[in-house]
Amino acid sequence: MIEQEQKSVLTICLMAAFADGNKDERERAQIRRISESLAPGSAIDLPKLYQDVLLKRQTLEDAATGLTNHESRQLAYEMAVCVCDADGAQSEAEAAFLDHLRVALALDVKPAQAFAKEAAEIANSPLDAEGVQAPVAGAQSAVDTAELDKMVLNYSILNGALELLPQSLASMAILPMQMKMVFRIGKTYGYELDRGHIKDFAATLGVGLTGQYVEQMGRKLIGGLLKNLGGGMLGGLGGAAIGSSFSFATTYALGQVAKQYYAGGRTIDVNQLKQVFTSLLEQGKSMQTRYSGEIEQKARTIDVSQIAQLVRQQ
Repeated sequence: MIEQEQKSVLTICLMAAFADGNKDERERAQIRRISESLAPGSAIDLPKLYQDVLLKRQTLEDAATGLTNHESRQLAYEMAVCVCDADGAQSEAEAAFLDHLRVALALDVKPAQAFAKEAAEIANSPLDAEGVQAPVAGAQSAVDTAELDKMVLNYSILNGALELLPQSLASMAILPMQMKMVFRIGKTYGYELDRGHIKDFAATLGVGLTGQYVEQMGRKLIGGLLKNLGGGMLGGLGGAAIGSSFSFATTYALGQVAKQYYAGGRTIDVNQLKQVFTSLLEQGKSMQTRYSGEIEQKARTIDVSQIAQLVRQQ
């Protein structure tokens, strides 16, 4: 994918991130940080793209003209759908944006709607997993913390594996996996959490769902791992190691912080939570190398045609 196409896709992703007009300021800050740090040394000026989108210096039609083939237009649409769905159900403004985008990209209605339907199914997967017994809430002294640690590690390995895959939906699936993990941890300690609480908890730590997806796919795009949509592991597994490390570490840190937070009766203040998360994020990054073999093996077993079912069952 040439540089102009990369710029157009990233511009459309940023437009999608702000399509609803009500983005949480913490998410805005995260996306701004990503734009400033995602591609140091790259020919693409991401901070300028961010400002152009924020100040509406470019239209959807302008961005679409930079996409010269069906594959790049399809990729741009898929990524935009996933950005709009990343934090749950689409707003009316986001749905209107995606309709406008589909027309601007000259995509067929039925395939576009089929993809959007699958993305929505993944984004809105029930927090209670199919066929999985959530840990039973009870006295904190009875909580099996070793079992919780094992669960967090398993989610981290799975999310690291998903990040090795080139498909847009594979990266998007990481977000509901993280929500399910936090839900199960909260339930273990007697808290019945909803999506709003979990999204707010993650945003407090600086890992908003929309921002995470933009960063994940931005890494793949700039790293040349999204050359086409033909399936398989583009560029080899090794080429996606940085993104996999990011997803593994983020999931690990989120799970461990959630365990401390709910075990402590949700009394840890925001600044302390952020400090603990930062420390655990670094720990997760160092751990990822130890589990890289398991992550790669897991990636090879994932059926990318069954991502929605995989999310439901975790």
